[in-house]
Amino acid sequence: MVRKRVIVSGRVQGVFFRDSCRSAALEQGVSGWVRNLPGGEVEAVFEGDEGAVARMVRWVHGGPPAAAVLGVEVYEEPAAGPETSGGFEVRPTPYGGD
Repeated sequence: MVRKRVIVSGRVQGVFFRDSCRSAALEQGVSGWVRNLPGGEVEAVFEGDEGAVARMVRWVHGGPPAAAVLGVEVYEEPAAGPETSGGFEVRPTPYGGD
């Protein structure tokens, strides 16, 4: 079990990035979450089988068709297990945004 946090920059908000990411993660059997950040980036956490998480990290480098990804930062984190085992969710933007 591995866990990676990604910050994706570029034209990644308003292009169905979060919903497409959720669908791709569920297809891969990856747990975690995705949300917009106030600065225009998208943040996601992927946890699961090493190969499935690697496929999700590759996926965010392109994103959905309307996205224009300019950068991806990837951070390894300790696997949380039960915290993310409930599937993959779209979370609200922190600090009251959407």
